Amino acid sequence: MPDPAVPPTPPVPLAALLAREDLGLRQIAGPADPSAVVHWAHTSEMADPYPYLLGGELLLTAGVHIPEAAGSGTYFDDYVSRIVAAGGAALGFGVAPVHDTVPRALVAACDSYELPLIEVPPRTTFSAVARAVWQLMAQARLAELRRVTEAQQSLAAAASRPDPVPSVLRQLARRVGGWAVLYGPDGAEVAVAGRGAERARAAGGPEARDVREALEGLARIVRPTATIPPAGSAPTGPVTSADGTSAGPAASAGPGSSPAAGRHAPSGGRTTPATAPASPTSATDTVADVHLAAYSLGAGHGFVLGLAAPQRDPGDHTIASVAAVLLSLLTGEHQSGSGAARSSALVRLLLGAPAEDVAPLLGGERWVVVHARPDTLAAPDPVAASALGAALGSPLVDVAREVVRVLLPAGPEPAPQPGWTLGVSAVAGPREWAAADVQAGRALARARATRAGLVRYGARPALADLVPETDAEAHARALLARFDATPALTETLRTWLSLHGSWDRTAVALDVHRNTVRQRIAKCGALLELDLDDPDVRMELWFALRRP
Repeated sequence: MPDPAVPPTPPVPLAALLAREDLGLRQIAGPADPSAVVHWAHTSEMADPYPYLLGGELLLTAGVHIPEAAGSGTYFDDYVSRIVAAGGAALGFGVAPVHDTVPRALVAACDSYELPLIEVPPRTTFSAVARAVWQLMAQARLAELRRVTEAQQSLAAAASRPDPVPSVLRQLARRVGGWAVLYGPDGAEVAVAGRGAERARAAGGPEARDVREALEGLARIVRPTATIPPAGSAPTGPVTSADGTSAGPAASAGPGSSPAAGRHAPSGGRTTPATAPASPTSATDTVADVHLAAYSLGAGHGFVLGLAAPQRDPGDHTIASVAAVLLSLLTGEHQSGSGAARSSALVRLLLGAPAEDVAPLLGGERWVVVHARPDTLAAPDPVAASALGAALGSPLVDVAREVVRVLLPAGPEPAPQPGWTLGVSAVAGPREWAAADVQAGRALARARATRAGLVRYGARPALADLVPETDAEAHARALLARFDATPALTETLRTWLSLHGSWDRTAVALDVHRNTVRQRIAKCGALLELDLDDPDVRMELWFALRRP
């Protein structure tokens, strides 16, 4: 599938090629269709060019292949019919040096099969014709790129307006010369724009009704909730992108769907596995000479962009894809309500509101903190961090050096994620967020040291709970007071004890050399004037180190 950011090369109008005075081309047979186009020029002297044509060519020949008795048989009928069957757009016949004039039987055959026949004068070489085709294609491509670029800029500007969704729809409708509609998850029209939109909605004729029903049918097909069928079920029809290539999975519109959805179902594409699309899934159709397209807006939200226009230019799919991406972002925030809530929570925190007052805006009263590191050596990037947050079910993501931190409303236990090592805190209220952050960091260190995919902080009742909290804290402060100026020693000792005195695992957990661990532990023993190999000493130190 072509990159949707770059429109395909537009074909060349045959009329534009005939208008080139330097070539002197003249159409002598076939329909004079102003909409006729050629995609490239190809020269062949084969009696049957069918195997060598892809479709859309201006086939150039000097008639070398024509036998002397061709005019009295079916040679020209067979020859022209094969060109038409292969999808040839036009036939160019070079006059001289083989033939002084274009054979009359060839003219008659082209008229019969409605294939445009172009006379190429002796002074014009086939190379000149091919070069002219490429020049016209380059000019058309440049113009189309300029049009697409201007459309992208206008769509981006519309998305920043106070009414972004209607503004984007209005710009899209204007750029494609048609009308655009946004369907909600329930299939109802959320917004519509374009000069022909109201007329199309109000029209009661069968053609207008067919157009509306067909567009609604396309929307049902590409809507994310109906796009991915249950495991083991087969898609009932292909879904193709607006440029005619496969763009995603297909599915039945389901019970109660409009007959138009089946009557005008898109065809000609290859089905692909039902997976979440990297770009908006789309489908196209043509009903009553109106070109229709539908784009799903992200996986899971259920919004669909519908588009109807009297013509479809090569860059229209690119323009519509840009609009679909912008609308995906806008409707995603609208659907979840999380964007405004997060913004409000941030403002309130910055203005001094306590965390427990802000937490309900973010989605819950009880929370867990997750620390994550990628299994690769590379530092996490914002895109990977956002994807991790989405997999865990929270948009509250922070990338801090080599660690990604995610704040999750308490609920289903976080699951291991492929390619990541996770540490999960105990459930905490907003006032304990800072403590939960420390717990998640310690759990991550243990997970990395033990090569586990996920470790949960082990807060559970123990013998230490039999000692009054104030007495336990006083004892811990007195025992560890000599470490106050060197917090690295405290953390090293805590990690070393949690990993049963393993030098290598402690080094991995702290990202330091094993000799550094040895030096720090030796210094701890010297400052405490205790034997760290004594299990009673280790138990007492662990009791103290577990205090906040």
